[in-house]
Amino acid sequence: MPSYSAPTRDMQFILHDVMNITASDIPGYGELNRDFTGAILDEAGKLAENVLAPLNAVGDRQGCRLENGVVRTPDGFKAAYGKMRAAGWMGLDANPDYGGQGMPYLLHIATGEIFVSANMAFNMYLGLTHGAIAAIHTHGSDAQKALYLPPMIEGSWSGTMNLTEPQCGTDLGLIRTKAEPKEDGSYKISGQKIWISAGEHDLTDNIIHLVLAKIPGGPEGVKGISLFIVPKVLVNDDGSPGARNTLSCGGLEQKMGIHGNATCVMNYDGATGYLVGEMHKGMRAMFTMMNEARLGVGLQGYAQGVVAYQNALTFAQDRLQGRAVTGAEAPGKPADPIIVHPDVRRNLMDQKAFVEGARAFAFWGASLIDRARRSDDAEADALISLLIPVLKGFLTDKGFETTVLAQQTLGGSGFTRDWGLEQFVRDARITMIYEGTNGIQSLDLVGRKLGLNGGKTVMGFFDLLKTFLRENEDNTALKTGFLDPLKAASKDLQSAAIYFMQNLKNPNAALSGSYDFMHLFGHVCLGLMWARMARASMAALAAGDTDIAFHETKIATGRHYMARLLPATGLHLARITSGPQTVMELEAANF
Repeated sequence: MPSYSAPTRDMQFILHDVMNITASDIPGYGELNRDFTGAILDEAGKLAENVLAPLNAVGDRQGCRLENGVVRTPDGFKAAYGKMRAAGWMGLDANPDYGGQGMPYLLHIATGEIFVSANMAFNMYLGLTHGAIAAIHTHGSDAQKALYLPPMIEGSWSGTMNLTEPQCGTDLGLIRTKAEPKEDGSYKISGQKIWISAGEHDLTDNIIHLVLAKIPGGPEGVKGISLFIVPKVLVNDDGSPGARNTLSCGGLEQKMGIHGNATCVMNYDGATGYLVGEMHKGMRAMFTMMNEARLGVGLQGYAQGVVAYQNALTFAQDRLQGRAVTGAEAPGKPADPIIVHPDVRRNLMDQKAFVEGARAFAFWGASLIDRARRSDDAEADALISLLIPVLKGFLTDKGFETTVLAQQTLGGSGFTRDWGLEQFVRDARITMIYEGTNGIQSLDLVGRKLGLNGGKTVMGFFDLLKTFLRENEDNTALKTGFLDPLKAASKDLQSAAIYFMQNLKNPNAALSGSYDFMHLFGHVCLGLMWARMARASMAALAAGDTDIAFHETKIATGRHYMARLLPATGLHLARITSGPQTVMELEAANF
């Protein structure tokens, strides 16, 4: 049976030694001292380790059941949800006016990693609600916010996002769900949505569905889409439950992973819905959720890598096979633990270097969202918009790859159910697909985000890199192992961007190289994170920090990333600049 231990020490290092959050000018960050964040992370860790993690395999093996229109979640999920609700985790970063605790989004991401690593399928019930709260809070009327947000934040109600239909996923302009106006100002919602996570379950008294639909007579395509609140149980003006709405779960998807989460076919048969925001502006409202949702999926990707790595490491330290090539390291045992073997160590170092760099990248992304919201900072908003496709696409691709590396560490044991690694692999796989496939993320990055603000945003990112390199150029300890590789990788990124600019008249040149560009960009971002972390650990050692082993390990892990993983930028650049010829050469019939 796999185990999980919350990496609170590393999280504290990122928050306070690397990001120095208490010195930040982001409103609310000054209150996040080390003791305060430590207490929150420790409590999240206890809940994750003692309650959620033991249910992970249970949820995977039992799955959800549809019985007479009601979805039954796996054994233990409802009790666990009750503990999460009682502790107030649903409203950690929600508006206090509606019952939330008003903490920065950064803390939601930090605790979210802990909960996702422990039990990804379970945490999805909370994650969907969080996104729905954000959309209603931003675009809902005062009456809607007053009616729906308090019970959602308190946890007695949950929420969903309803976008996809059988005939359309990415191209939402093709949706057929209709919203016909009624005399009382509400709408009659009719249509079918598929792949709706947490669309029906037994954890809460009500489920508040956010549904994209078209009002007859509106513009064609995405310009005619509106967003609606469609409650499972209608709500009276005083907040009391009304009649059951005319919507239902028509079936559960049989999935590769995340079995503990109900992925539903939702049928809306003239259900009562209420317009959120402006008519025909549903995509704008839905995109309010996208930056958060896509960062959250990126978090899911690397968080599965975290728990997979932990279990691979434990196995490698205990499993005896063969002898070290330089001589026995455990002469009193019949064989050495496999961690002595160079290829096993390479495998583990690749995992460790990725998940720790990914954590720093996700935390930085969350702080940009906080800065954009809490300080109304347009530059931070533009920068996180640029980085979101990278956070989602790169962290999930590499997160899945990390779970496979961890599985490989266990050899044949990793292929068996009892050890749990194969579940991490299966659960992580969806992160590369939902909230926009990673191919779509790369197209968004190159097709839309590179040109954001006339290219000023990506140039601002390059300036950020240059400033970091310039400010630390006299740090000789940092230069060879970190600054020089980061400078070379950043040049690869700039060369790729220039290539795209030079081939504007041939869009295939950009789009055939977009996936490599997303990965190139991701490696540069993790290179920057590792340079920042190495600088912080070097400074801590110089200041006499007694946790010497932690900081020396951090520096050594960073050197591995810079030497062994960051050079992939050169490969990605070579692929990009090879052009679209081989990609586009074959006729469709010849594949």
